[in-house]
Amino acid sequence: MAEVVLDPVLMVGEGWDAYRLLDSGHGRKWEQYGPYRFIRPEPQAMWSPRVEEWQADGEFVPGSDEDGGGRWSLSPEVPAEGWPLAWRIARFTAQCTPFRHLGFFPDMAPVWDWMGTQLSPASAEGHTTLNLFGYTGVGSLALSEYGPVVHVDASKKSVAQARDNAALSGMADRPIRWLIDDATKFAAREVRRGRRYDGIILDPPKFGRGPDGEVWRLEDGLPGLVGDCGQLLDDSSRFLFLTVYAVRMSSLALAGLLAEKLAHLPGVIEHGDLCVRESGEGARHLPTAIFARWRQNG
Repeated sequence: MAEVVLDPVLMVGEGWDAYRLLDSGHGRKWEQYGPYRFIRPEPQAMWSPRVEEWQADGEFVPGSDEDGGGRWSLSPEVPAEGWPLAWRIARFTAQCTPFRHLGFFPDMAPVWDWMGTQLSPASAEGHTTLNLFGYTGVGSLALSEYGPVVHVDASKKSVAQARDNAALSGMADRPIRWLIDDATKFAAREVRRGRRYDGIILDPPKFGRGPDGEVWRLEDGLPGLVGDCGQLLDDSSRFLFLTVYAVRMSSLALAGLLAEKLAHLPGVIEHGDLCVRESGEGARHLPTAIFARWRQNG
């Protein structure tokens, strides 16, 4: 049985050439994506900004309630079709989406590095991994360095963008299966097929719909999904990583769920916060999500 480490872990995302968190405060954050700067809502930035005036190429103006939409106010210089960015050897297109995101989640960079550490050194045949709710595929491209990847997302548009990002990276021939599917149904089918994986990452939304109208609610669907993922891992598997955004929930609760559903596995279960560190003097750490992760000992 895996040991649960009660003390929380902080996974810190640092800026790089393609992305920097410039400042945050008063419920907003100021970020740089390549040559463009944007302002987006950030409820956890409860402090005051360090910089008096933010110059930006665009701002996302939120809707009137917690879950209600919003719109971008953009400079004409921001390309509607997006612009290229990079993380390590992965190349991808950033774009201002209707959901306030820009086509990838920069706070996941330390997670991609951590997964690589768990999979190193790669075996001769490679490690097979599963990316559920894979979005635009930057995590799948990172995992493909270590072997075959199965990338699953319910959004046809996101999977198409993921394929485009693979081509942009020169990785179109990597052994990645790009699947438009409901994550819960896919995981259940994989259990019935007797499949196993060396690593699984899942990044479920608070609410969503599958390609055939399936309704996903995190609190209802997560226990069963994690249970199925646990059945896809065995004693020689390397990791499971679960992130959760925008919920009133503790990372310790996620660790408890993993402890129950992965009780047949050895290893260690850890939990904590993802955060991004601001650039410059007096930089602060802006929390973005909670996580729980299982890994082998050592």
